[in-house]
Amino acid sequence: MNTSVVYLSYDGIMEPLGQSQVLCYLEQLAKDRKIFLISFEKREDWAHFDQRQALAGRIREAGITWLPLRYHKRPSALATALDITQGFLVAAWVVLRHRAGIVHARSYVPSVIALGLKKLFGIRYIFDMRGFWADERVDGGIWPKGCRLYRVAKWFEQRFLLNADRVVSLTQAAISEMRTFPYLQDRMPAFVHITTCADLELFRPGPVPVTGERPFTLGYVGSVGVWYLFDEALRGFQLLRKREPSARLHILNRGGHDYIRERMAQMGVEPASVILEEGNHQRVSEAMQTMDAGIFFIKPIYSKTASAPTKLGEFLGCGVPCLGNRGVGDMASILEEEMVGVSTASFTEEAMTEAVDRLLTLARSEGIRERCRRAAQKRFSLEEGARTYGVMYRELDSRKS
Repeated sequence: MNTSVVYLSYDGIMEPLGQSQVLCYLEQLAKDRKIFLISFEKREDWAHFDQRQALAGRIREAGITWLPLRYHKRPSALATALDITQGFLVAAWVVLRHRAGIVHARSYVPSVIALGLKKLFGIRYIFDMRGFWADERVDGGIWPKGCRLYRVAKWFEQRFLLNADRVVSLTQAAISEMRTFPYLQDRMPAFVHITTCADLELFRPGPVPVTGERPFTLGYVGSVGVWYLFDEALRGFQLLRKREPSARLHILNRGGHDYIRERMAQMGVEPASVILEEGNHQRVSEAMQTMDAGIFFIKPIYSKTASAPTKLGEFLGCGVPCLGNRGVGDMASILEEEMVGVSTASFTEEAMTEAVDRLLTLARSEGIRERCRRAAQKRFSLEEGARTYGVMYRELDSRKS
């Protein structure tokens, strides 16, 4: 008999991330078992009544029981403690009332709740880690290196890894890194690799453009701050323009347009060569279908070993090859092994020029759109990710904690 699952997400399901990286999976998994979804919703998202009602209807239709809780932000430590407390009480009620046998915790804060449930009820526990969260806080400048909060978070990370029945990682690179942790040498957990999924029904190739119909279009989608090296992406575009003077840069971004214009002006990028817009998920897919190549660079820092950018799967799903950089999860190996992009090891003039030249050649090579699409289906398929989660659930169904 398939046991019920308590799924804990600190990301709100009303957020785009919650819908693309949580709900899409659960809709597949709920076909075979009962899912209780506990999420933490932000006040500004919850205020959209019509969207909330539509989402609630979609969740009900999938057979999922949604138990939304309010996310608290300030004061930071106390707010998180309050969220953990209310999350634990609700999850414990579900375990007792519905005899749920698996708790699936997405990232670190929900894992505090899940660890308590495992210790108290003996429930099987999945640590879906999503990345090295504590190290991201330091690398992102939120916490000072070596601060007390970091040490506490790393202590919890150790408890999660030692107690989890399964540990899900977005990248093989992160699994390789964790296998070197000294405290795991005699108690190695069961690792499972499931990367971020892309909606490949939405992100699919558009009509094949007629040669000469439009200028070569380089695409940039998403954030320009914190983890992203936007200046380097603009430099890549400038180098491309030396090869293709009519080339244009199509940017889709939310909330960073003033910064983008400032950096363009600072670096001498002609405004007429850039299309800058804001768009929803549907618009992003439509725009990607008109792009010849994508570009994005992420800081190659320790925490990014565990990162898998969703936009890579979306670009490839649309048949678009990409230029990225090494030192970020499995991104470089995917681009090079699947022959669907170029990864640069540095941002020197010489290295960048070579990378741009290779990208141009690749983007014009025969069969590139089909090859990108196959790579997306192989590496970023929602169905394959859900299948792997389903196998993991079934393995835990009959296993005693």
